[in-house]
Amino acid sequence: MLYSKIVSALTKVFKKENPLSPPECNHLTALRGDTVSFQVVYLSDENLKCKVNILSEFGKNVICRSVESVPSNYPGDPAAMYKDGNYIKTSGCEFPDILRSLRGGNLKIFKNKYRSIWIDVEVPENQPAGIYEIKIELFLADGTVLATNTQKITVYAASLPPARLIHTEWFHTDCLADYYGYEVFSEKHWKAIENFMRLAAKRGINMILTPIFTPPLDTEIGGERTTVQLVDVSFRNNKWSFGFDKLTRWFDTADKCGIKYFEISHLFTQWGANAAPKIMAAYKGKYKRVFGWDTRVEDGEYPDFLSKFLPALTAYLKSSGRADKCYFHVSDEPNLDNMENYIRAKNIIAPYLEGFHMMDALSSYEFYETGACQMPIPASNHIEPFIEHGVKNLWTYYCVSQNTYVSNRFMAMSLARTRAIGVQMFKYRIAGFLQWGFNFYNTALSKEHINPYKVTDAGGKFPSGDPFIVYPGANGKPEESIRMMAFFSAQQDLRALTALAEKTSYEYVMNIVEDGLSDPITFKNYPHSDYYYINLRNRINRELARK
Repeated sequence: MLYSKIVSALTKVFKKENPLSPPECNHLTALRGDTVSFQVVYLSDENLKCKVNILSEFGKNVICRSVESVPSNYPGDPAAMYKDGNYIKTSGCEFPDILRSLRGGNLKIFKNKYRSIWIDVEVPENQPAGIYEIKIELFLADGTVLATNTQKITVYAASLPPARLIHTEWFHTDCLADYYGYEVFSEKHWKAIENFMRLAAKRGINMILTPIFTPPLDTEIGGERTTVQLVDVSFRNNKWSFGFDKLTRWFDTADKCGIKYFEISHLFTQWGANAAPKIMAAYKGKYKRVFGWDTRVEDGEYPDFLSKFLPALTAYLKSSGRADKCYFHVSDEPNLDNMENYIRAKNIIAPYLEGFHMMDALSSYEFYETGACQMPIPASNHIEPFIEHGVKNLWTYYCVSQNTYVSNRFMAMSLARTRAIGVQMFKYRIAGFLQWGFNFYNTALSKEHINPYKVTDAGGKFPSGDPFIVYPGANGKPEESIRMMAFFSAQQDLRALTALAEKTSYEYVMNIVEDGLSDPITFKNYPHSDYYYINLRNRINRELARK
């Protein structure tokens, strides 16, 4: 016997739990250009080999994938979980996360285990308004139909506008080479880079971390990550010279994939700007590391190098027409304790970067007040002072430490909590969002490489779900996660809310967003129910169709 039902895309389906999803969460609407998702949950009293068949007027615009589970030994900090009270799991277990393509529509069903099929409906821009049915059939090889489920979607005569949010999730080029065993910047590596870039752009990530030098991020002091350096450097006859062929290919690949902005990798080390990044060069006849952890900020040789390199780089960026699309970093996550180092480093590079965007993750408003960082990116749990003081074009980020009250994407959190960031970014007019782990497949501080299908917590150091949001599938092709889809839904919410505000007013939309809530939305206070986000989006869609 096979049991099946439809549940919302905000439901996490665990193997031993019958998932609860209110029927009202199955009322779905869409705009033209939208992607709308839902799930079919199934349970069988025997092992079966089935086929999945989708019947709808959307044809190939309906994507069907199975949801696969991964282990977690460290779902989060126990003290933070206890204080927060809004985690769906507080101990290690298997979490549903991977979205895996069903080759040929084939589906293996395992006895007495709840599992689900994930359905995406990608609504074409020219789709006529109306109510559509998507019928999902599970059947045996002999044609016997075991289960049929039907989901209705109302498409409105309005289009989802382009995204305005600048969104970056740090793209770890070295992790692709390390996991797949590809030679860095070989043709196979370039193809994997393109595959992962293309998926990132499809899901609203429109800025890419660009490794002009191997990024000095999440690296043990004195340690090294695999070299992924896009700029060729040589030193001959007491003169530095630079080649930008690989960087040109990077830009061209990003253009082809739909990436619009470029985040130039940090020019000084993380957490203090104490040293230079690892830089390799053809130096007096040998290819060697010329700068790194042993190169201190106050040393004269690295500032001298930058005085030659940065003018060459910026001239190249200007000649290629990309200057206004590039954002530079000094050092990641500085604080008051290392502000002096940061300012010293900033002063070294600032004369050569006049007119360019410069930004850094920075959560201390007192630090920002000094003027050392003109474009701060505060963490979502430290953003209030920046909001209260009216900082313009404000960005935000979250990572491992944003584990109490705020939205995040840990596996142990609900998908509604992940999706909440959309309405929060709308309310506070957030201009950009950063997250550090699109595909970080190392342990903490990059001491070892890991298999992300088996290790989801960076070796027990970061909550599962923090280090990566995509998996390295076969043949250099990424596999998505349900968390990635939840964040993508949040971005679509933001686009729809912004569109309605432009047709009415910001205040009009905020009245809808906070209608019926006991407290105003903040980064730490937001609805926890799946229904709120589904119902809000349906209401916004209806309003857009009427205006």
